[in-house]
Amino acid sequence: MTDRLSKLRTRMAEIGTDLVALGPTSHMDWLTGVNPHGDERPVMLLVSQDYAGFLMPALNADAARKATDLPFHTWADDLGPDAALAELLGKCNVSGAGRSVAVDEAMRADFALLLLDAMDAPKRSFAADSVGLLRQLKDDAEYEALRASARLNDEAAMAGFAALAEGVTERDVQAAIHAHYKANGAQAEFTIVGFGGNGAFPHHHTGDTKLEKNMAVLIDTGCRLNGAPSDMTRCGWFGDNPSDEFLKVAGIVEDAVQAALEVSRPGVVASEIDRAARSTIEKAGYGERFLHRTGHGLGVDIHEPPYISASATTKMRVGNVYSIEPGIYLEDKFGVRLEDIVILREDGPEILSGLPRTLVMKP
Repeated sequence: MTDRLSKLRTRMAEIGTDLVALGPTSHMDWLTGVNPHGDERPVMLLVSQDYAGFLMPALNADAARKATDLPFHTWADDLGPDAALAELLGKCNVSGAGRSVAVDEAMRADFALLLLDAMDAPKRSFAADSVGLLRQLKDDAEYEALRASARLNDEAAMAGFAALAEGVTERDVQAAIHAHYKANGAQAEFTIVGFGGNGAFPHHHTGDTKLEKNMAVLIDTGCRLNGAPSDMTRCGWFGDNPSDEFLKVAGIVEDAVQAALEVSRPGVVASEIDRAARSTIEKAGYGERFLHRTGHGLGVDIHEPPYISASATTKMRVGNVYSIEPGIYLEDKFGVRLEDIVILREDGPEILSGLPRTLVMKP
């Protein structure tokens, strides 16, 4: 935590930010390990070059103190937070007009306005260029944790495919995946199981559709192991006769993954990675059926920057962790999405999963 706080202050000096204000969000969790109860009671962490401390409701302070040595400025329900916030701002030494404050973009609006109203005409920005940027650069410990979660996710996805049998429901396969997570000390974050035409909905809600012979299967699933998330999609076919169109589409999606991997290099703009995948699918005649961005970052949250989209302007950096997940979705037929999480190294991307992207064929 001390190292991350030091890096944050260095970054604040580089961009001319006097104060960073974080709510009870994943930014606070990443920086301090504190993940306090969030309700309507104002709670925030303020960081300046001179001081770092929490505004904390008194009834939550004891539990939160177990995770940090940083000071707390507590307030009780009968008095309200104003005096404690004024004391905290004084400690941060950010008095005077026009000070630059970067506000956590996920903080409640009423918390943010409470802070801004307590300052003298501050210059406002978001924390994406300070804490957000630092979060994108994973260290060795984060890499190891994410890789372990990805490898367990591999096993769970294959447990799902192993559960395929005529007449089972999507929920049955989901249950098999979740049971594998639980047996190995992880918690399910989400699981999409799409049989047949249900796979053509990128965010299909796993339901009671029953598996029939010669039906496509899409499994997109993720867990959290020791706090680290995972996310991966694989596709397969149940039956003896995969359709020619299914095999063709799966081959195109794999080509799109390979194209995105090929251009993933430090210094490349994120939109170029999206363009590599998207143009591959467009050239094959399925451009209108690629319905989403190519990828998203993964770290504390399953979806976080950098986002790999057509409009993204982020330059990729060593240590970025993100998904590459192009897809083609054919209504009433099937969907094919192949997804891996990668970490960007000096010489290109390293895939965290150990599971091949080959189609899972189960007669």
